[in-house]
Amino acid sequence: MDKLTVRDFDAAGKRVFLRVDFNVPLADGKVTDDSRIRAAIPTIRHLLSQGARVILASHLGRPDGRVQDGLRLRPAAAQLSRLLGRPVPVTGDALGVGTEDAVRRLRPGELLLLENLRFHAAEERNDPKFAAQLAAYADVYVNDAFGTAHRAHASTVGIAQLLPAYAGFLMEREIQMLSALVESPTPPFAAIVGGAKVSDKLKVLDNLVTKVDRLILGGGMANTFLLALGRSVGKSLAEHDMVDQARRVLADAEAAGVQVILPVDVIVAKEVTRGTEYKTLPAEKIPASWHIVDVGKLTLARIEEALADVMTVFWNGPLGVFEIPSFAHGTRAVARVLAARAEAGATVVVGGGDSVAAIQQEGLASAFSHISTGGGASLEFLEGRELPGVAVLLDRPADGAHAA
Repeated sequence: MDKLTVRDFDAAGKRVFLRVDFNVPLADGKVTDDSRIRAAIPTIRHLLSQGARVILASHLGRPDGRVQDGLRLRPAAAQLSRLLGRPVPVTGDALGVGTEDAVRRLRPGELLLLENLRFHAAEERNDPKFAAQLAAYADVYVNDAFGTAHRAHASTVGIAQLLPAYAGFLMEREIQMLSALVESPTPPFAAIVGGAKVSDKLKVLDNLVTKVDRLILGGGMANTFLLALGRSVGKSLAEHDMVDQARRVLADAEAAGVQVILPVDVIVAKEVTRGTEYKTLPAEKIPASWHIVDVGKLTLARIEEALADVMTVFWNGPLGVFEIPSFAHGTRAVARVLAARAEAGATVVVGGGDSVAAIQQEGLASAFSHISTGGGASLEFLEGRELPGVAVLLDRPADGAHAA
């Protein structure tokens, strides 16, 4: 999948509509994790250095088509301003006479940020009129918001059908790294899939089973697989209606010669809360009234052994109840093991909020080959699905010629 990028057009003097993903966590009016903002900076700097007039656009949260002051983008603009060392004005709305005037007054090398696109219900409907109003601001469209590329919204698809549409540097990197996982991974290839539900990741598992050598399962979804093996999981989170599907995945893996690693020992707790009583037990001896909340040391040893020689790894999802520190040890231990593999030359790609948080808490982000900003988009890409926000971008011509 080879798309034209910001390198392939001359941005000097052009008005560039740059879709970014500033859907960042906020607390007390401040950004608590600016990794998505930082990820967009290379593309922003490139366009500004060329003398483009840059119109940034993003959504934040789920305002459902209504203005919500707690979901305004000013905190994101303030953080971007600190990172760029220059003011980043925010419009009062994504549309309107004031916004049109602010865009008109932009000079080469200047930028502004439109207010939350999802304050308009037309954004998520991919309304043609709304897309045309956004397109009227610009000469060129650039998408650097891979995390929204699986959504056919006005700012990801509608506008890209009206303007020359290019990939930003982050979008390019996401496509390159995820494509390599599904098209040409260096063996041995391992996938670590955690999180709460099999139903959320069943299609990813189905696709990965055809490509990986080892499949490591953790988190709440592993409990469903334990049920598929006839084990009791007590009061643990599990999807009883997905047991047959889990059994099928295990059968497909066995038929493909894929080694599957499930917990052999687990941390169990009386309640899934801070300060509760917990202990380690074999995975086949879970008391009826206890909850599985993390993997045990024997399981971690098996995981480390399975990863000892891998050359490609994809990791999505925690191995335990990561938001409670006492039950985050397994997830954080895997982060350390994978960092060591990456430093030894393996390609390690990580996606999913809790997996990324574990890496950041361990101070290991720089060790990894790629940390995806995609979340759901990454999973859909690895399912083999075409992402509408990627498909609509200009393809590189077969002869390698650049666009104007």
